[in-house]
Formats: sequence, C-alpha cells, structure tokens
Amino acid sequence: MGAKTALLAFSDGDLRSALISESPSLQIEAERLVHAVHPGCEVTPSEDEFLTRLSFPPADRTYARVLAGAEILCDRRLVLDRPSELPEHLLRLGEGRRILMHGMHSVNDWLCFAVWENGTLIRSLSLSPDGGITENIGEPLVFERPFWAGEHPVETDPDWEDEEPYPLSFHPLEMGEEALRALYGFVREGYPHPDDINADAVRLHGFIVR
Repeated sequence: MGAKTALLAFSDGDLRSALISESPSLQIEAERLVHAVHPGCEVTPSEDEFLTRLSFPPADRTYARVLAGAEILCDRRLVLDRPSELPEHLLRLGEGRRILMHGMHSVNDWLCFAVWENGTLIRSLSLSPDGGITENIGEPLVFERPFWAGEHPVETDPDWEDEEPYPLSFHPLEMGEEALRALYGFVREGYPHPDDINADAVRLHGFIVR
C-alpha cells in the first residue's frame, strides 16, 4: 500500500453530497479560505489539480475548493499526530459545522482521522506500528468496528520464517482507506464501490503558501 493523504474539510452536512454536486468553485473564494486557514502567510495562486493526484501535496502547497455547503483542503500542515490539538482558529472556521480530518502516510504506516460536530470532538484516532496508539478519543465509528473486532488481521508471509508479528491487530492503511471512504466518499487504493465519488473529477485550486 502506498497511499498518502493530508485532508481537512468543513461541511454543513454530508461531505460526499457536496463533492459530487455540480456547484462551481471560484478561485477567489478558495484563496479567501486559504488566507483564513493560514493567517499572516503569503498566498500565491498556483496550478489547479484533481483530488486524487494531490491528496498529499508538497510541503508549501495548499489546495482548496469551496462548494455549496462545504470546503475541502489538502495540506500537510493541517493534519496532526494528535488531531485533538487542532488550532483554535480552525475550530472557529468550522463553528456550527462538521470538521473532518484524514491523514495517512505509507512510509511508516501512520493513520489519523478525526470528526468534530458543532465544535465538539466526537472521534479521534492516530496510530502507527512504531508509535502505537497516539490518540484514541471517543467511540469507534461504524467502519472501524470490524478492525477492532479482529476481522482484518495482518497476515505474516510464510516465506519469512523469522518475520515478527505485526505490532497492531490490523493495518492502519487498510483502516485508513475505509475511513477515507466513510468520511470523504472515495479511496486512494483498492477497488472503488459503485457509490464512491469520482475524485478524478474534483478539481481544487492550488496555492503556494509561505
């Protein structure tokens, strides 16, 4: 598995519905959002890109789209090892709405995701095989339950006699794909479901942020 993500979204309801809508996205609106997310920073418009190709952008880039009832951002600086430490100004941006965070990195099998409703953190999970469970707040969401129940064990390779058991009872990136589908409506790897959104068709505006 080689997927990486760095996603933050604010929505009035179901984000999936907003992403599949045909509502236009204006660069000027996206730029205002980026300024609000990175106050005091220099923001320069850059090239646009599609969601599947930029879910883990370069370190100085932010990609954003403003939709009817939702905003989505791709930015490494917006996902945290401890999602509960989301800065106050971002919580204010999502006041009265749903906030969704999703981050994963295939180099170290790290996963984090979190959900806030009306300013209250409902669920936060961050874990990796090396670091263990960094944060585990709230009750597991529906898509998580089979993983915690042991239905997705990491199989050892029979050709590697000295292979150590995987430190976690499931693979974080496998759960991460299900989290991405449940929260954002698409996956980075694996087979899409019939009702998954076509992330190749979701264009975001690009910005260099320094």
